[in-house]
Amino acid sequence: MLTYVFEHNNVPLYEQVYQCMKHDIIEGVLQPGEKLPSKRTFATHNGISTITIQNAYDQLISEGYIYTIPKKGYYVSDIEEIKRIPKESHISLDIRVPAEPVKYDIDLSGNKVDSERFPFSVWAKLLREAMSTRSRELMKVSPTGGIYELRKAIAEYLKSFRGMLVDANQIVMGAGTEYLYGMLVQLLGNNREYCIENPGYKKLVQIYQQHQIICRYADMDEDGITVEGLRKSGADIAHISPGHHFPSGITMPAHRRYEVLAWANEKNGRYIIEDDYDSEFRPNGKPLPTLFSMDACEKVIYMNTFSKSLTPTIRISYMILPVHLANQFYRQLSFYSCTVSNFEQYTLAAFINQGYFEKHINRMRLFYSRQRKKLIEAIEHSSLKEKCRIIENDSGLHFLLHLQTELSDQCLSEQLKQQGIKMRPLSEYFLTAENSREHYFIINYSSVDLEKIPAACDKIYRLI
Repeated sequence: MLTYVFEHNNVPLYEQVYQCMKHDIIEGVLQPGEKLPSKRTFATHNGISTITIQNAYDQLISEGYIYTIPKKGYYVSDIEEIKRIPKESHISLDIRVPAEPVKYDIDLSGNKVDSERFPFSVWAKLLREAMSTRSRELMKVSPTGGIYELRKAIAEYLKSFRGMLVDANQIVMGAGTEYLYGMLVQLLGNNREYCIENPGYKKLVQIYQQHQIICRYADMDEDGITVEGLRKSGADIAHISPGHHFPSGITMPAHRRYEVLAWANEKNGRYIIEDDYDSEFRPNGKPLPTLFSMDACEKVIYMNTFSKSLTPTIRISYMILPVHLANQFYRQLSFYSCTVSNFEQYTLAAFINQGYFEKHINRMRLFYSRQRKKLIEAIEHSSLKEKCRIIENDSGLHFLLHLQTELSDQCLSEQLKQQGIKMRPLSEYFLTAENSREHYFIINYSSVDLEKIPAACDKIYRLI
């Protein structure tokens, strides 16, 4: 007869019975096919109610540990391989979770947004309004491409800010551009070869390779990716950032844009992915026209994100598909659910429609423009001036700093880290060993502490 000792704690009695019997079945104390005592006998023997035994048996049956034969009783199930589960499986796991990023006293290559610059009060107000006035919509499943109101708001914003004529149904929302890259691979097929700018964003290559995509690389000149490099790569898809290349900072001029578009039109099945990640932050004048708006043959897929304009922690991005690809997307991939929360989508839609986004961009452009100017002035008035050259561009949130030194980039970076300074070299972003350029460093000024710049310049000067 099964005899168990039960504890007087917060665990329900039926659950204690269930756990004891499950343990005995797994350990082989109760053998497959063995008949279990009736509910009444089991209850009487252990001094508990038959309802408790019934609940325990029901749970074991639902999990497949025991089964019942009408008018005969309960029996232990024959579960193959059950004894091969190691007892220590839950205590001997060796999971190597990546370590938290090292924090530096001065980070000249970070792309964080100062928390004081985010419009928390406005965002909180709009979120509360959405929760109080849109409770029904918030509980509905979002369409595949995202809620229409947000897509419409983005289309109107792009029309006024970038001169782009886009239908809301061409826009697909996603939780970050990394997710949208994966959607594009499924849409275009993973039998295509992708061409990436060299130097370029290494994470992009890692994402595509995880989708079994073959990546090719094309070198750049002072006008951006070369058509010769595109043709030499033999790729079908070109992933480029003509508005402000990362990390070189190059802005592609009009003549090169038309050359790249001509390359795409030379062959059926060729497309250009235009990554316009920080187009809002051009210090002087209006942003240049997008490739998408220049394209007359439905060859350009436009991608942008709110990670730069608002904060990286708001994982809201979007892509704009040519009409034929938008139709293909809804035919093939409409079974996917939108990965952006309705709460955030309605809040962002109101943020754009009520003019807060435009005000925020104007305020941040002014702030970044001043930040950039002060940073450059600090470098030019430091001892480092004799050993460096600033290479800037009228776009984006970073520029390049060329240092006159005999030290290798890796050696200098490591020595700077030891002194609490993070400064990433351009050479780290070359995807092939050839043509790598030494002694160019990326300076991102979005969240740099200007008061620490003179001391940082002195340290760099002493090292080189």
